[in-house]
Amino acid sequence: MPTYRAPVKDMSFVLNEVLNIGQYQNLPGYSEVTPDLVSAILEEGAKFCENELQPLNYSGDREGCTRHNDGSVTTPKGFKEAYNKYVEGGWSGLTQHPDFGGQGLPHVLGFCFEEMMISSNHAFAMYPGLSAGAMAAISLDGTDEQKQKYLPKMVEGSWTGTMNLTEPHCGTDLGLLRTKAEPQDDGSYKISGTKIFISAGDHDLSENIIHLVLARLPDAPKGVKGISLFIVPKYKVGDDGSVGEFNNVNTASIEEKMGIHANSTCVLNYDGARGYLIGEPNKGLRSMFIMMNAARIGVGMQGLANSEVAYQNAADYARDRLQGRSISGTKNPDGPADPIIVHPDVRRMLMNAKAFNESSRAASLWCGVLVDLAHNAETEEERQSAEDMVSLLTPIIKGVFTDRGFEYCVSSQQIFGGHGYIAEHGMEQFVRDARIAQIYEGANGIQALDLVGRKLPANGGRAIQAFFKYAADIRENAKGDDRLRSFTDALGAGLKDLQQATMWLMQNAMQNPDNAGAGSTAYMHLFGHVLLGLMWTQMAKVAADALDGDTSDPTFYENKLTTGRYYMKRRMPEIKAMLAEIEAGADEVMALDAANF
Repeated sequence: MPTYRAPVKDMSFVLNEVLNIGQYQNLPGYSEVTPDLVSAILEEGAKFCENELQPLNYSGDREGCTRHNDGSVTTPKGFKEAYNKYVEGGWSGLTQHPDFGGQGLPHVLGFCFEEMMISSNHAFAMYPGLSAGAMAAISLDGTDEQKQKYLPKMVEGSWTGTMNLTEPHCGTDLGLLRTKAEPQDDGSYKISGTKIFISAGDHDLSENIIHLVLARLPDAPKGVKGISLFIVPKYKVGDDGSVGEFNNVNTASIEEKMGIHANSTCVLNYDGARGYLIGEPNKGLRSMFIMMNAARIGVGMQGLANSEVAYQNAADYARDRLQGRSISGTKNPDGPADPIIVHPDVRRMLMNAKAFNESSRAASLWCGVLVDLAHNAETEEERQSAEDMVSLLTPIIKGVFTDRGFEYCVSSQQIFGGHGYIAEHGMEQFVRDARIAQIYEGANGIQALDLVGRKLPANGGRAIQAFFKYAADIRENAKGDDRLRSFTDALGAGLKDLQQATMWLMQNAMQNPDNAGAGSTAYMHLFGHVLLGLMWTQMAKVAADALDGDTSDPTFYENKLTTGRYYMKRRMPEIKAMLAEIEAGADEVMALDAANF
């Protein structure tokens, strides 16, 4: 059976030594975040995830969710009890605003706990994950009355939330949606329509579910300019916050899925359900993107988290499994064979995953700090700069991390050989669960198009120029240390290629937009490589400095340098192929007639 150990030491290293979160004492939530508090939160989070969530992952996948004849849905055995402990532990309010009962701690700590939850039980983590997106939208676009009515219970965890976007005939192209919102005399709306693929759409974990639903007003303009967002609770909520009668939100079915079986992905029918406008009429996309951007970073972390738990199990297996002899000479002379970890190709697969996991964790947590700065930095300039960077990084974190995360789940399964294909070892579940992250919350091809078509040219390229400057400063800071030459050389070459790719797209996408479309995925992954190389350069500088001092754990820092060198020497060269693919343009991609495929 699979196991999981939360990477608490690595998270602490990134938070305290690489990102130095202690420098942000002036930000709300950071003043109390000492290294001791960080350690306590991470340790308690690890205990909860390892002891309560991970043991339910395999059984939850096998049992799945159940829809009953009355339309109600129950989660697998043990999930409700685990959710109650999640609420009792205060985890639902960890980063939420104190005005609504939250603890107000930095988002970056929430990112750490989120990774732990996903690694231990992806399907379970989705229930509070969807609530976080709904709370973000209500917090930013809801009226004061709506905030007071819904947020305290959601922050507490006794109510959960969802996002209702997709319909049977439309996914990414929301301009085609048909769900209707009919105004009522009391200021509410009757919502009617069908939504599909609704994660956590119905369940028995909370006493109410607050659905956020995209719909059209009767006089709405066509397309995306005519979309509004509505709060539609499963059970009506009284003025005093009490839970009332059922609100005609019916669960038609639970989707039969490849993975994440323990999360109730539902088809929901709205039959005149009572809803309440959030934000301005026909401006629902703005509110939706508040939810979507939060969700996309969270989904990117699903790629990391699944890769981490798959890697851990593969490494354990590789150390124990005896098979063959080392090609460089026997390593286990007293045994019938050597452990498979002696084989270079097994080590290649493990090193690929390890190098990705540690650098993508650093990038995710950097993004968490940027989210905090975007919300709470002292000056408008600082807030805008952080928001620019979060916007630029979001499609990369979502697209690259989930593509690589799935790749490393598969390679970790490969290390098990035939045993990886057998359900009892749990590796095939990691592969199945990880696969969805490349698809939902905007398929990865859409992320690449968003990066190239929107994020790069936004505000005259302000964000990408800021990234180049930040990366150049990190490289310059490390250049004086000969131990870091492999890092600074590879990062410098990667930045040069990223700049060249960016200029090529700017020059060639205008004359033929298909050039941008044809090269967008390669560009996204090229950018991802540079981002992870940047993280490795930062971590290597910290590790090298620590080894120059009086450290009690030199092995930890030496391993950082070794793993980072592997990434810079073995993975960063892939950038050259990606650059060539981008500069090849769209001609051959678009040459065949549709009938010839």
